Amino acid sequence: MIRINQEIINNTISKAKLSPRQRMNFNFHPKLDDMLQRMLNAVEPGTYIQPHKHENPDKTEVFMILTGKILVVEFDDYGNIVDKELLDSTSGRWAAEIPPRTWHTIISMKSGSVAYELKNGPYSPIDDKNFASWAPKEGQKEAENYLRYLTGKCGF
Repeated sequence: MIRINQEIINNTISKAKLSPRQRMNFNFHPKLDDMLQRMLNAVEPGTYIQPHKHENPDKTEVFMILTGKILVVEFDDYGNIVDKELLDSTSGRWAAEIPPRTWHTIISMKSGSVAYELKNGPYSPIDDKNFASWAPKEGQKEAENYLRYLTGKCGF
């Protein structure tokens, strides 16, 4: 039996806070080629995940909030926001499912935010994500401003 408990969540949050990227996964799937990828995804405010989609191979992705607040944002092909959902562990807004071929990102809105993430496998770094050309790349100076723009545009 695999258990998700406070100790695992706290350890993953601690590692995210120490990470230069301000995020950390804790994988439950034993191999990267498993057909169902299952993980904790701890994200701290300020971390930037470049908008992307899972296409060729097509993959569905699900985020279920365990603690904190995470904003899930979907975009059209031009980078316009088409939908958003604030996952909040205290408000009854617990999960969002992203269909294949849908541009999206997640944004931490509170320190200590952790989502349980499910995604079709297998994982291959070569084709897992198709990154949006209309958004800054992770590590670029413009990414911080873009993150502020997105949260503002979503009303936060």
